[in-house]
Amino acid sequence: MPAATATTAGAREHARAQEGTVVYTAPTVPASAQTDVPDGVAPEDVVWSDRLPGGGYAHRVLAPGMRVRLTDVTGDACAQVVLYHADMPWERLNIADTAKIQWQVYPHAGYLLLSDQARVLATIVEDTSGHHDTIYGASTKARNERRYGDGSVHGPSPAGRELLVNGALKNGLERRDVPPAISFFQGVRIDDGRPVWQGSAGAGARVTLRTELPVVVLVANAAHPLDPRERYTCGALEVLAWRDRVTTPEDPEWTATPEGRRAFENTADHRAGRSTR
Repeated sequence: MPAATATTAGAREHARAQEGTVVYTAPTVPASAQTDVPDGVAPEDVVWSDRLPGGGYAHRVLAPGMRVRLTDVTGDACAQVVLYHADMPWERLNIADTAKIQWQVYPHAGYLLLSDQARVLATIVEDTSGHHDTIYGASTKARNERRYGDGSVHGPSPAGRELLVNGALKNGLERRDVPPAISFFQGVRIDDGRPVWQGSAGAGARVTLRTELPVVVLVANAAHPLDPRERYTCGALEVLAWRDRVTTPEDPEWTATPEGRRAFENTADHRAGRSTR
């Protein structure tokens, strides 16, 4: 043990001396200290500002009407996302229903992330990437062990599912509560029944979600299970969330499809029934 931290007093002094240290990947607390906010957004409306390294994860409870912007900093991020209804966590993202009800497996601006109760947990309101995946989910520990030799959370090649489980545990959920994730920034297309790896759209690509219900957001930034590169590769991911509003009938997403309209009506009806006004 270094002499400076051999005593409680020395360890305390050493720990407090780290305050203010700037690191490349870390949450900004308070979030309003974040300066790189979109035009028209007041810094005090920012509620979450984080930068995840490759192999990192994050979790946050957000109210309805928040925008959550994910940015692929280097072109190698892979954001594996799961959503839960924060007040009723047994209601959660159902990626199979999300694709089936919208007749579309490829996410895009206007795409709805649906729960197993046919309600909209979040809406994709911006997408500059187009390279995503709703089919293959997050990588598993067993698969990463076969490919890279390790898949544990604190190892050199953490599996996406293990990271999501850690986030779930910190929100009172269990391993069995983690459903298949949607992956942003590393794309897969299906050609004649077979997966075709697309990879990334490049550094700086963004996806912005709008929350429609109170949600628990879990994000794992881990190499995609179909990434063909021999080495575990995953770059930094930025997360920024700010206060906005929920989708209304005046928004084009509400009436873009009959299925989407019904899902939004289910969601609005649910919010109204739980309102204290």
